[in-house]
Amino acid sequence: MRQRTVVMYVEIGCFVSCLCGWVLNCSTLATEYWVISESASVVLSAGDYYSNLWMDCVADTTGVSDCKYYPSMMDLPVFLHVCRALAVVSVIFGFWGAVLALIGMKCTKIGGSELANARVTFTAALTYMASGFCGMIVYSWWGDKTRSEFVDPYFLELKFELGAALFIGWGGSCLLICGSAVMCYFSGRESFPKRFNKQPRKPPTYMTARTRRTYMLPGSSRPTTVIIPPSHQSYSESRGTRASGGRRGTQASQSSRSVRPSLLPIDSAV
Repeated sequence: MRQRTVVMYVEIGCFVSCLCGWVLNCSTLATEYWVISESASVVLSAGDYYSNLWMDCVADTTGVSDCKYYPSMMDLPVFLHVCRALAVVSVIFGFWGAVLALIGMKCTKIGGSELANARVTFTAALTYMASGFCGMIVYSWWGDKTRSEFVDPYFLELKFELGAALFIGWGGSCLLICGSAVMCYFSGRESFPKRFNKQPRKPPTYMTARTRRTYMLPGSSRPTTVIIPPSHQSYSESRGTRASGGRRGTQASQSSRSVRPSLLPIDSAV
């Protein structure tokens, strides 16, 4: 009972961690500051340029900003399409992970048996982990592209720096991965008890037909059973009976040869 209570509180903590990470990842989709660039070479034209997955924005010194969505979806690079897809998949996985976790957790008592609840929780942990990895791939790929363009001396276009949305996404993805890993461990122990609670097995034995002795086999070999047919067994018994009878007859003949008849003297015979 005490172990069940500990596991229940661990599941609650992991669920809260994963839920916070999922909320942080969702908030980055609506944030414009994925990358940001400050242009202050001329005082009158100073402004901030920033962009995200969906639009490019510019803000001047007076605080007025103007955003423009990307004009054509077919004209966008493959990098942007893949990042969009992974970000949306991360949000979807996080949503279904929350639904499965609420069904399978011990504190909700919605599912059926303990084994069924543990397996549902294990599935929720895997879904959360997939969500965290998808988000981590998006933010890391975007940050690496921004860094490589910034340090490239031959890149003559406007150079950007890392925005706040990337750091928020990295934090949310770390919460998702860490929480789902702990949840996966504890729920996996209950879902598959035979794999975690392995008992040492004794080495198998086998019996030979002639000696009927027991020999020890190595642990890697499989137990084998030797079946002695009844005809062979009766033949061996009859053979043993004949051998014992022959020994008795030999001993009797040797004893009869050792006893010699006594000869009477000649005088008494006369």
